[in-house]
Amino acid sequence: MQTPTNIVRLRQPEAIDDPLTDVLRAGARRLLAQAVELEADAFLSAMQDLRLPDGRARLVRHGHGPERAIQTGIGPVPVARVRVRDRGASGPEDRIRFTSTLLPKWARRTRSLDALLPVLYLRGVSTGDFQEALAALLGRDAPNLSPAVIARLTASWADEYARWQSRDLSARRYVYVWADGVYLQTRMAEQAECMLVLIGATPEGRKELVGFQVGVRESAQSWRELLVDVKRRGLSIAPEIAVGDGALGFWRALDEVFPGAAHQRCWVHKTANVLDKVPKSVQPAMKADLREIHGAPTRAAAEVALAVFVEKYGAKYARAADCLTKDREALLAFYDFPAEHWVHLRTTNPIESTFATVRLRQRVTKGPGSRAAGIAMAFKLIESAQRRWRAVNAPHLVALVRAGATFERGKLVERPEESGDHQHVA
Repeated sequence: MQTPTNIVRLRQPEAIDDPLTDVLRAGARRLLAQAVELEADAFLSAMQDLRLPDGRARLVRHGHGPERAIQTGIGPVPVARVRVRDRGASGPEDRIRFTSTLLPKWARRTRSLDALLPVLYLRGVSTGDFQEALAALLGRDAPNLSPAVIARLTASWADEYARWQSRDLSARRYVYVWADGVYLQTRMAEQAECMLVLIGATPEGRKELVGFQVGVRESAQSWRELLVDVKRRGLSIAPEIAVGDGALGFWRALDEVFPGAAHQRCWVHKTANVLDKVPKSVQPAMKADLREIHGAPTRAAAEVALAVFVEKYGAKYARAADCLTKDREALLAFYDFPAEHWVHLRTTNPIESTFATVRLRQRVTKGPGSRAAGIAMAFKLIESAQRRWRAVNAPHLVALVRAGATFERGKLVERPEESGDHQHVA
């Protein structure tokens, strides 16, 4: 006898039949088949001048290959590949083959679905939950992704990272750069690895990843290796300003490799460092006073707010006041640039927000299994995140900064000559 219960079992996504989706799949099947047929016709038409000695066409249709299902965003769509026979080939070496660009020989998933997999993985979906997630998105016929498939996926990320690390940078120019060191713990490592990250703003105002590698904490030598590497690959012009935390290693390396770049200390890091030197009861009021400094409408107003801060807290909390004043110039450097760009130049926020997702992934998986996997995972995350990075406000002003325009109180006061292009050359 069954025990009475009032629990109602809900239907799972994979068990729900959706007539609309079935109609869409049927239409997609017909369209894909037609497209592949037209692609084959175009190929044979382009090769129609190829003839056998007796005048017959060398290339002819030869039926279809076995039907296979291509996983798409609306589930599996079955399709058969067109076969083309080369009647004039003497062997495999000189055989002319037809390869569909729409349906490559070994394709099993659309590129959009391939893009979905790393997103699910990097956003914290564990390997064991992959199947359930895909069934909810794609239906009951979703592909079965084994741990081996995920392993191959992460291996491909490592290959992508290696290719990216050797790319040519001679055509790139970054007016602003943001730098930070982020720590990532792997299961097989005794201590966390330091990921050195460099993001740049192009003259068009777009933010993109410039450099990324593992360093020895945040030492000058590690940063020097990263900066020298990007310079060796063609990035020879220094940025106008670099934004980073208080790690002295980065600033020493920057002055050696790209002299002339202005220094801007990250206000988020500096605020945390200052507040760390006072009791928690004081921190809310002090944080509000710090905000008055970097939120001031002009450099002069910021200097006044800083002086008020020192007068208010200097006597009782000298360590906090000293921590702030020792980097006075580097904290206010952003005021020499367009006011529209101040919100971007005050912090290393693009790096911090991106790696918040990396840390989420770590908590779910208890860290990547190896050093190489951790680097590849972090790289793919940044690559995915940079599509959503906020562009610099008023991007047309970035080109003026590059050209050497002068800004006072955040406003343009002098336009550069058309013939001159002021640049910091390393």
